[in-house]
Amino acid sequence: MSLPLETSSRTGLFSFPNPVNETSARLVAAGAVVQSVLFLIVREWWVLVPLTYGFVARVLTGPTLSPWGTIVTRFITPRVRREHTFVPGPPKRFAQGIGAVFTVGASVAWALGAPTVSYVLIAGLTVAASLEAFAGFCLGCVIFGRLMKWGVIPAEICEECNDISKRLVRPTA
Repeated sequence: MSLPLETSSRTGLFSFPNPVNETSARLVAAGAVVQSVLFLIVREWWVLVPLTYGFVARVLTGPTLSPWGTIVTRFITPRVRREHTFVPGPPKRFAQGIGAVFTVGASVAWALGAPTVSYVLIAGLTVAASLEAFAGFCLGCVIFGRLMKWGVIPAEICEECNDISKRLVRPTA
């Protein structure tokens, strides 16, 4: 059985997959947890480099320029034997953006001599990524939904997010 490609509706390098395989999203989040915990343990600036790069790359290109994103979507997820769920891409991209803000902020704080700020930002990222990886709860997606509800994010950004009824009905096969 072949899984649908997560890049099926992408149009160019600087785009994001829509829909997103939830299994891939959780595995990428697990990678972010590992890198974040590593940073909190070793407390060295160089650990922030691949972590920050990964988030920025995923925001800009989805898994295309993200080494961990590419490994997950091309090699790991296709080998996971379970029914895969696909979710809208825009909330996941927003969540990656929040991760990018946290990691860039931690990198800048470190460069400016404020490592404690880096530790706090990465600790917060660790909590959010752990929720996604281990519980399937995307905090960034919840924030995205609230911003849509309040009219901050226009409805046309994610039409499927406005009407989840299609995702609640399982296809019969």
